[in-house]
Amino acid sequence: MQKFDHMPLRKSNWEIRIFSIWNSNISCFSLSVSSCVNEFITPRATALMSNIDLFLENLFQLANDTDSDVRKHVCRALVMLIEVRIERLIPHMQQIIEYMLLTSQDTDEAVALEACEFWLMIGDQPICRDVLQPYLDKLLPVLCQNMKYSDMDVITLHGDIDDDHEVPDKNEDIRPRFHRARTRQQNPMMSNENSTNNFIDTNNNSTNNGEDRAGEDDDDDDDGATTEQATEWNLRKCSAAALDVLSNVFRDGILPVLLPILRDMLFHENWQIKESGILVLGAIAEGCSYGLVPHLPDLVDYLIKCLSDKKPLVRSITCWTLSRYSTWIVHNEGQQNKFLIPLMSELLKRILDANKKVQEAACSAFATLEEEACVQMVPYLKQILETLVLAFRKYQAKNLLILYDAIGTLADSVGTHLNRPDYIQLIMPPLIERWNSLRNDDKDLFPLLECLSSIATALQTGFLPYCEPVFGRCISLVQQTLETLGTEANMDKDFMIVALDLLSGLSEGLGKLILMLFLLSFLVCFSKQKVRISIR
Repeated sequence: MQKFDHMPLRKSNWEIRIFSIWNSNISCFSLSVSSCVNEFITPRATALMSNIDLFLENLFQLANDTDSDVRKHVCRALVMLIEVRIERLIPHMQQIIEYMLLTSQDTDEAVALEACEFWLMIGDQPICRDVLQPYLDKLLPVLCQNMKYSDMDVITLHGDIDDDHEVPDKNEDIRPRFHRARTRQQNPMMSNENSTNNFIDTNNNSTNNGEDRAGEDDDDDDDGATTEQATEWNLRKCSAAALDVLSNVFRDGILPVLLPILRDMLFHENWQIKESGILVLGAIAEGCSYGLVPHLPDLVDYLIKCLSDKKPLVRSITCWTLSRYSTWIVHNEGQQNKFLIPLMSELLKRILDANKKVQEAACSAFATLEEEACVQMVPYLKQILETLVLAFRKYQAKNLLILYDAIGTLADSVGTHLNRPDYIQLIMPPLIERWNSLRNDDKDLFPLLECLSSIATALQTGFLPYCEPVFGRCISLVQQTLETLGTEANMDKDFMIVALDLLSGLSEGLGKLILMLFLLSFLVCFSKQKVRISIR
């Protein structure tokens, strides 16, 4: 590519010949050239940038090619050009937008997905408001329509299977887990004496355009392929992400167009359309937060009722959408008793749902609610802890990881309010049982150690009965990692990092009491080292 980038340009050189081939009537030539030339857009190859107008002219001629793969590459090229040479597209922007509107509805979903990426990309550009404003009444219905599950999607996601909680998870169903640094939230609502010194949607609809593109590992059997299809970046996710971005650009300006559409979707007799309407409501939660306020009492009441819907995919997406409105539910005076308590109650029921996808969504939503509500959760701690302990017995491997996060977030949010003997007796036995069942090289230790770190900080002296074995194992993990550095049995450094993180949590919770454990550990290590020297 470097040679190509700096080669001298002469008229009738390669660009004339390649463009003549590009617009030949032979579809395979057009496809191959489109794919090849697109590779040079993002790196801004000099040869291509110097002939950008000729490139655009040929690109536009291919826009309505009968080959869907050619149209896909045309859309991809225009999306990349938005980022690298948008000034060359501005004179043609009206035609491009109309083309992308049409292509976003292409019967070939791969083509529609490439076109939909355009709305995401242009949403980040300064010209977005000016160029898209006249088309909102056409664009918003298209995005909403694209967010509906197809019948094949429902089959792929096992959306009609309500009870699957006893089906063990396959290894390929669980994303690789890595250690995350502790981010302990400072809660201004907690009194000083109680202080010890926080957008996923589990229907795989997260509107984060970067992190959720990566699917899970491939698997050779049919079920593995199904898992990958269910988690890959697709038209539904892209449309939801685009609506999220555009709602943050146009804010409440999209509501006059969107609210009538949303009303029809939410009360539609087709459950798949209803489900996509709930997704739309979640996607605009941030961007349209002010304009939606007058409608939120009715909408939140409706959503809480949807948590009991007979369709698991509806229950799941409702959990996610409600989590997007948790700030309003928790902090809006006069609404706490009306919505917060019913929402907590219904989410706890869904945490114990018979469907694994709903369990996952409910656990994640409850963790978000915990972060917002903080000490407002204290009066309900017994009910919450009893539910989370029951979930330990019910959950398969994948959802256990999310359960750890919900428990750790609860500890961060309520702090030392958790330090009561009856609460400790509820939550610690299942955690210690899990702790004892995991090997030192099992990466499932990461979320468990992170969870215990938060609990140790919250319980303070209440953690004393458990601190010695926990401390000892953390020291052991650090030693094992250091001993294997540079050897063939090189141990993942994250084991040491997460162990040190838990030691930090113990120190934060126990204060000076931790010194005795450090001293004992030092003496043991010193004794072992002395024995080794004597033997030599």
